[in-house]
Amino acid sequence: MDPSSPAPRVLSGAIHYYRSLPEQWPDLMRSMRAMGLDTVETYLAWNVHEPREGQWQRLDEITRFLDCAHAEGLRTIVRPGPYICAEWDNGGLPSWLTGRVGKHVRTSHPDFMDAVGRYLDAVVPTFVDHPSLLMVQVENEYGSFGSDAAYLGALARGLEERGVAVPLFTSDGWTDVCLSGGTVPGLRATVNFGSEAPAAFAALARHRPDDPPFCMEFWNGWFDHWGQPRVTRPPQDAADALAEIIDAGGSVNIYMAHGGTNFGTGAGANHVDHGGVNEYRPTVTSYDYDAPLDERGAPTPKFHALREVLSSTSDGREIVDLPIPHPLMADAIVPLTHVAAVDFEEHGQYAVAPTFEELGVDHGLVRYEVSIPGPREPLPLELIELRDRAQVRVDGALVAVVERDGDTSILPPVGGHAQVSVMVESMGRVNYGPRLGETKGLRGLRQDNQWLNGFSVSSHALPELRELDWATISAPVISPSAGPAIGPRYYRGEVELPEQADGYLEIPGGSKGYAWFNDLCLGRYWNRGPQQRLFVPWPATRTGRNIVTVLEIDALTDLGVRLRTTPDLG
Repeated sequence: MDPSSPAPRVLSGAIHYYRSLPEQWPDLMRSMRAMGLDTVETYLAWNVHEPREGQWQRLDEITRFLDCAHAEGLRTIVRPGPYICAEWDNGGLPSWLTGRVGKHVRTSHPDFMDAVGRYLDAVVPTFVDHPSLLMVQVENEYGSFGSDAAYLGALARGLEERGVAVPLFTSDGWTDVCLSGGTVPGLRATVNFGSEAPAAFAALARHRPDDPPFCMEFWNGWFDHWGQPRVTRPPQDAADALAEIIDAGGSVNIYMAHGGTNFGTGAGANHVDHGGVNEYRPTVTSYDYDAPLDERGAPTPKFHALREVLSSTSDGREIVDLPIPHPLMADAIVPLTHVAAVDFEEHGQYAVAPTFEELGVDHGLVRYEVSIPGPREPLPLELIELRDRAQVRVDGALVAVVERDGDTSILPPVGGHAQVSVMVESMGRVNYGPRLGETKGLRGLRQDNQWLNGFSVSSHALPELRELDWATISAPVISPSAGPAIGPRYYRGEVELPEQADGYLEIPGGSKGYAWFNDLCLGRYWNRGPQQRLFVPWPATRTGRNIVTVLEIDALTDLGVRLRTTPDLG
């Protein structure tokens, strides 16, 4: 190709293989073609593949995903990180690693880079020689985090030394700070935005006059946080912004084309600390993203609005028909007929409270039990650096449910002698900003200026669904006289389906917890919304008998869950 000729336009859309199931990929790829796209982009999530150090899993899914794209005639863009943000837990970094390296995360420090080298050794072979591969990204939006040029250079060399021969690139916001700190000399730079394409491309041109305009993340929708209003974008507004990119001669990657689901404990979190606001905001289970393909992969009005813009490009691509959608479940009530206690694994005695990471627990419940010496008068009980939510019991009685609030949460006075139990539940790890890599659990408990010492610690890891000691619910566990069933407790019910089908699970009596459909952890639910129903993908269902499992953390007020034909995202 003549180096002076313009680079071919790329029309891409983002799908994350870990936010969908392999059986869904062929239809998703066909839908990408039907939208008018020629390329699919995906991040690689390190913590999906190495959840515990040295224990690799699911690497074949990367190649299988690229195979599906190639079979549909799509090219691929791979973004291996190691950090990906993506509203994914810890930005894709394993908690065992960030718990160890602390402030050295995303730097050229040897402790971090040694682990990154082993990660690249594992994942690069899954995509390096794939015939669909078009481009590979170095890190992700690094200019929004740091300015360690040696780190970015080492990552680029690491990819090249492992055989990556396609063009490498970076992607950042379009401010001077981001573009001056996140780019690598000699590598193509791209920018991320949701609007103002002329201004964004002008900023890119000031820093990189020879790089063609490319929006690597066109934010046509957005994500949601628990307790915050649902965020949507009108289809025509997104289409108009896309048209600005096309009219400027730019390439584009629609983020997201299909958002999917934060299955299990995959959802991340943000921390807002500006304008007098200091809040931890965990991300909801759905990653629908108000995308052109909804959570189940069906086209939305935004799909048709964006396809109209994409069809205006004259490159001779064939735009295919949409696949036939899979059936939807009929509305039904599923009685919860069995109950089981939550089994905690004992970790022993600790002088000070260990973090989840020190215990080797990625996510779940950790119970810290400690004695208050006495006699002493009642004094406020302070929870220091609670991350993220806790049930607090004193001498067996539930006295408070506490959520992280700054660095210290102050409870009512407690006198001594007393036994205190704090059961901490982790929510998503922060995936963006300076709090990336923070630990989970509890730093400790304090009264006056005195730390309480001598913890008995136990845990219940999630999202694994283990064998439980189920008992039939033969008498009401929920009644006006008994009150709600206080958690944590597991509940189980069965439902017959005439065929495999997509659906949505609603837990109207639930407060907060986790749900499984057969073996798949659908994710977290929380009655504060905005999301009210969890998506059930058809590959997780069976013709005939299906099992629904619920882990209620707080209190269940209804022993029936419901299958629905429509989502409720708020």
